[in-house]
Amino acid sequence: MHFRDLTEPQILALAISAEEEDSRIYRDFAETLRANFPASAELFTIMAAEEDGHRHRLTELYRRKFGEHIPLIRRQDVQGFIKRRPSWVTLNLRPESARGEAALMEIEARHFYEQAAQRTTDASIRQLLNDLAQEEQKHETTAEKIDGEQTADGKLHEEHLAAKRLFVLRFVQPGLAGLMDGSVSTLAPLFAAAFATGNTLDTFKVGLAASVGAGISMGFAEALSDDGKLSGRGTPWIRGVVCGLMTTFGGLGHTLPYLLKDFHLATTLATIVVVVELGVIAWVRKRYMDTPLLSAIFQIVIGGLLVFAAGWLIGSG
Repeated sequence: MHFRDLTEPQILALAISAEEEDSRIYRDFAETLRANFPASAELFTIMAAEEDGHRHRLTELYRRKFGEHIPLIRRQDVQGFIKRRPSWVTLNLRPESARGEAALMEIEARHFYEQAAQRTTDASIRQLLNDLAQEEQKHETTAEKIDGEQTADGKLHEEHLAAKRLFVLRFVQPGLAGLMDGSVSTLAPLFAAAFATGNTLDTFKVGLAASVGAGISMGFAEALSDDGKLSGRGTPWIRGVVCGLMTTFGGLGHTLPYLLKDFHLATTLATIVVVVELGVIAWVRKRYMDTPLLSAIFQIVIGGLLVFAAGWLIGSG
């Protein structure tokens, strides 16, 4: 159905269902954010209440004009509306993402009321639709005002810190654990195979098997270690995928050079890649885990050298 084909009762029915949907979305946002971001949850609770007020006014006018039965006409039934992601399937909603989504919703609602008012001839319907268009525009100002108040009393700063902590718990920690395991644990079998065989293809196969096997093992270990409900570390399978992929990538980095036929060149490149990987791990630990850089470098490099030495000794023996 195209918007231009809607009658006045259908326009009001669409507006009622749209306001109800917006209110539900804002409440979903509020419930999702409440535990870790109470200031943003408060904002969306206020916005949901305002959408409820709009729906009540639209419903009262519809009843006076057209009776008690309100047909169900939804956004997806009318061409031109933006398709929205279901709010209830958002697993790791961040405040800034929710606020950005809300801003788009308010803009769309304002445009809808402005266009709908132009298509109505009834004075009372036109007036209400124009009033709601202006109020939707004021919602953005209201949200900015609440943001300003929450910034002034430090609530949003606390939310940013909480968001950073959750990002570290849910993504950085499992990713770092995987990268460390993949980069370090695969050194021994890779270089043992390299120095034992002197064959780049055989070495590549050993490194590939070690990387994929370590990725699968670490992914399952991370996913099964904690359901995230008490620790706040998020969905287990997401952490498992992150950890498993980073483990595999960590091992593949110094395995890929052995696709070259020149053994000495491949080993030199693999060694350089190992140094880069250990440097990246040290930087991530400093950036997100507040580990002093020199301490992080010392810990990672010493561990990496010991594993490398083990592989070299075993392969050369």
